[in-house]
Amino acid sequence: MRLLLIEDDPLLASTVRDSLVTLKYTVDVADNGLLADHLLQHHHFDLVLLDLSLPDRDGLEVLKSLRHRGNHVPVLIVTARDHIGEKVKGLDLGADDYLAKPFSLDELEARIRALLRRSQGRSHSTLQLGPLVYNSSTQELLLDHQPLQLPRREYSLLVGLLNKAEQIIPRELLTEQVFSYEDTVGSNAIEVYISRLRKRLTPYGLNITTIRGIGYRLSLEHHAR
Repeated sequence: MRLLLIEDDPLLASTVRDSLVTLKYTVDVADNGLLADHLLQHHHFDLVLLDLSLPDRDGLEVLKSLRHRGNHVPVLIVTARDHIGEKVKGLDLGADDYLAKPFSLDELEARIRALLRRSQGRSHSTLQLGPLVYNSSTQELLLDHQPLQLPRREYSLLVGLLNKAEQIIPRELLTEQVFSYEDTVGSNAIEVYISRLRKRLTPYGLNITTIRGIGYRLSLEHHAR
């Protein structure tokens, strides 16, 4: 899951980002409205955390522009402006939830999980391919009924592959899901993580096939079906 945190306070942004990264989210940070607009127009995000008090424009303008472009990504407003009028305005412009500062990280994480569950829909809360199961409500991966513990990037990559199992996923799309725009990405970075996942999955009849020049496909061996 890739999140965009729009927050101009560097200390708060760092604290929130570090907390979310430990939960295996990929997190981009924008400290102004112009950068936020650019990222939202050129990258896919699963959820946006939006502060309203940005240095170059009101966060509500960022939200208004986002919805005007037809982007329906879930938006959680996180701001010190907790007047009821601000809340109503934000919700009317298309925000999905509103969290006032100061807040606990536990509550923020719970709100994020709730919005992601809502956007994915209850019918898609569990993904399965043979012995591999992903529960989006708990963000837990199981392999042959046992918890599968993975580093953050391998986790994000595997969830992305499982979400479109048996389909070819473009390399560029997987790269966006795994790396933030600030990361330095080597030409073979994705292949390194793919190789590590193959070593874990192949013994269970799960294959990650490289489609040269296009991307990758996660599939179940015929005899394992």
